[in-house]
Amino acid sequence: MPSPVIGCAVDTHAHVFRQGLALADVRRHTPDYDATPAEYLALLDAHGLTHGVLVQPSFLGTDNSHMVQALRAARGRLRGVAVVAPEISEAGLQELAEAGVAGIRLNLIGLDLPQLDMPAWRTLLARINALGWHVELHLQAARLPDILPRLLSAGCRIVVDHFGRPDPALGTSDPGFHYLLQQADNGRIWVKLSAPYRNWPAAACAASGRLATQQLLQAYTPERLMWGSDWPHTEHRHLASYPAATQWLDAWLDRPEQRRIVLADTPLRLFQFQGDKP
Repeated sequence: MPSPVIGCAVDTHAHVFRQGLALADVRRHTPDYDATPAEYLALLDAHGLTHGVLVQPSFLGTDNSHMVQALRAARGRLRGVAVVAPEISEAGLQELAEAGVAGIRLNLIGLDLPQLDMPAWRTLLARINALGWHVELHLQAARLPDILPRLLSAGCRIVVDHFGRPDPALGTSDPGFHYLLQQADNGRIWVKLSAPYRNWPAAACAASGRLATQQLLQAYTPERLMWGSDWPHTEHRHLASYPAATQWLDAWLDRPEQRRIVLADTPLRLFQFQGDKP
C-alpha cells in the first residue's frame, strides 16, 4: 500500500510482545509466539507506512514496560496507548508521555465497566485530559451507551476500536452501532477502521467493512476515522495478515483525499506525531 502523501501514513493499531513476559492474572488469551518491534517496523516499511501506534495488549495488564522500550527504541516513529491502573501517579503518567504514549486503553471485553465516578478514576481522567491524551475503548457496541456518556461528561476524547464491535449476527444493523453513529456530532469521538474479522466472517470483511465504513464516513467524516492493521491479529492469525489488512482498506476507501486524511492527517494530529520524523 503506497503512502497517500509523501512521507506520511500511519497504522494506528498494533501490538508487540514476546513469550516470557509477565502476564495479567485475568486474561482471555495467552500467545505462544513473539510479535517483535523489529517485525512490525519491517511490515510498516514493506507497506509504505511511516508511523505506527502500539496498543498495550490486555494479557500484559498494566506493565507497559515492553511497549515503552519499543517506543523509545523507535525514535519517534511509534506512539503508544497504555493500560494503567486508576491509581497511577502523576510521575508514572509523565514517564509514559515522555516515551511517546498518547492515550490509555479500556479493554472491557468480558469485564465490568470501571467505576468512573470513584475519586481515583476522576483524577486519572482529569490528568489524561491535561496531557492531551485520549481514552481508547474496546467493548461490544451494545455496551457503548453505558460508558460513552460518562467519558464525554468527564471531558475525555475517545477512540472506539474496531468499527465499534457490532454484534457479528447483526452487523451494521446492531442498535449499538447505530448509537455510535448518532454520537458523531459531539466532535470528541474517533473510530478505528480495523480488525473486521472480530465483527464479520472472514469472507465478508471487505464488503461488510466497506458498508460500515461508508456509514461511519457519512456520520464522522474522514477527519475522525483512522485505520489500523491490528497486527499480529491475536486469536485471529488464521484469518488475517498484514497484506490482507491493507487490501481490506483498499476495499473500504478508494477516494485518495479520504485515504490521505484517514491514513495521515487525522492520526498524525491525534497521536501527537507533529515534529517527529522516522
